[in-house]
Order: sequence, then structure tokens, then C-alpha cells
Amino acid sequence: MAKLDLDWLGVFVEVYKTQSVSRAAVLLGMEQASASIALNKLRLHFDDRLFTRTSLGMAPTPRAEAIYPELLEALRRIDKARGAPQAFAPANAQREFCICMTDISEIVLLPRLLNHLQQAAPGVVIEAKPITQDSRRALESGSMDLAVGFIPSLDAGFYQQALFAQDFVCLASRSHPRVQSKISKRAFLAEGHIVVASSATGHSVVDKVLARHKAVRRVVLRVPSFLGVARIVEQTEFLVIVPRLLGNMLAAQERVQVLEPPWPLPPYRVKQHWHERFNADAGNLWLRHTMATLFSGTDWRKP
Repeated sequence: MAKLDLDWLGVFVEVYKTQSVSRAAVLLGMEQASASIALNKLRLHFDDRLFTRTSLGMAPTPRAEAIYPELLEALRRIDKARGAPQAFAPANAQREFCICMTDISEIVLLPRLLNHLQQAAPGVVIEAKPITQDSRRALESGSMDLAVGFIPSLDAGFYQQALFAQDFVCLASRSHPRVQSKISKRAFLAEGHIVVASSATGHSVVDKVLARHKAVRRVVLRVPSFLGVARIVEQTEFLVIVPRLLGNMLAAQERVQVLEPPWPLPPYRVKQHWHERFNADAGNLWLRHTMATLFSGTDWRKP
């Protein structure tokens, strides 16, 4: 017989413990006849009597004694698998989470997250990776736990949660000879511009909006990330468009000024994305809740 019913294993274990088919049936909440049928099927499956009647009750055969520990452990593992998923205890957890994020998120979100984890989950390690075209596959496979940023390419096919709203501002040096406090459309187009070509994110929306207004920037520099733009802007006469949260932070650290763009640029939402395979994972659930607690509900558009 190829089939081995789990209910039969329960009968086997209880008969072994009680040395009685009738007592095993009572403990399992079944008719004695059903327990006897299960025992007979077990005998056929293992090609052994398993239990024989003695003056002390149903005594196990050598074959039954040999397989009892294995079957008992199998039932315990199955019961554990059937039970509620194990809770994630951040204070004692030793786990590494991989988050793919934009360079902006590395600057503005990681410090707050890491400071929180030092207190709430000191054994948790965060690995930050850039968002690329392979991020979808990485989230599906589980090699990445979470993606955070303005990533329209992940809006379809993944769970998502909005964290906070953002829009765009323009940065210029505080010592800029022609731009102070505000900038006109004509002045904006007359100045040289730095453009950040961040792949796999939604920041290309700036180019699309300016194109609709037939506003063509005089691009003098293209860079792959936002990490060094403030220092370049501070030491040149060039302008750059950046998310407001990053702009406010850079203005507090470097000698740059924050200007409202002369054309209204659309707001967007920074989200966290994850794959449905890990939606119920206790650790992933805790990480998402932590991110939401730390970063949602605040208007980050304010200085």
C-alpha cells in the first residue's frame, strides 16, 4: 500500500502509549471499530503485526518499537506546521533584511530606520541595494524583502503601501549671481542644469511635464545619482530638480537654496512594495509595520 493516512499514525502512537485499542480510540475521539480498521491498514502498510495481545495489553513488536520514534516526530512536525506561524520577536531576532531603495531613501530614510532598530531590534541587520530592472525578480525570489521609493514599475503585480507624499523643488547655490529666492520661467531656461538619470524610478516624470510645457532645459551635466548634486550646485551656477524632502535636507547641510519650480511639477507618493509570497511572513510583516510607523502620517513636503 502506497498511501499512509495521518489518522492511522495517530492511532499507532496512542496504541503504543496506552497498549490498548479501545483507550486509544477514546483519546482520539473515534469509534473503537474505526481504530481497529486503522490498525489493520497500518499492519498491511508496514507488513508487520505491529502489536500483539499479551496479558499486559497490546505489546509492540520489534518493528513497531523501531518506527515509533520516527512516526512520533513526524506527527509533532506536522502539528507544528499546522499551528499558527511563529511570531517575530524583534528584541531577540537575529535576521538580515534586504531593502532595495533609491539613493534618496538611503540619505533620508536609512538613518531614522537604523536608529530605531538599534533600540528595538539590535540583532537585525539591514542590507540596502539600489533599485534596478532586476528588482522585480529579486522581490519574487525573496533575495530582497522590500522595495522603497517612487517606483511605478512595481505598482502592478506587488503589494504596496504608500508611506508619504512628495513633490519637486529646484536647488541653486546661495551665492548664485542671478537667482535668489525665486526663479522665473525665462531665468530657469537660461541657466545650466544638472539632470539626475536615476534608472528604474519615476523621476523621469519631470522631463515629461517640462516637455508638455515645451520647456527645454540647457543640460550641462548628467549624473547617475542624487548623492553629490548639492556640492556641485553649491560650487557652480547650475540648477537641479530634486524631491522636496531631499532638497530641504541638503539646504540644511550645504550652501544651497530651495526654489519653487516655475512650472507646477506633479506630486507623487513614496511607497513600500513586497511580493505576495511573503505577505504573511512574520519578519517581513514586522519590517513593513516598522517602516509605516516611522515614515507614514507625516507631511514630508514641509521643511
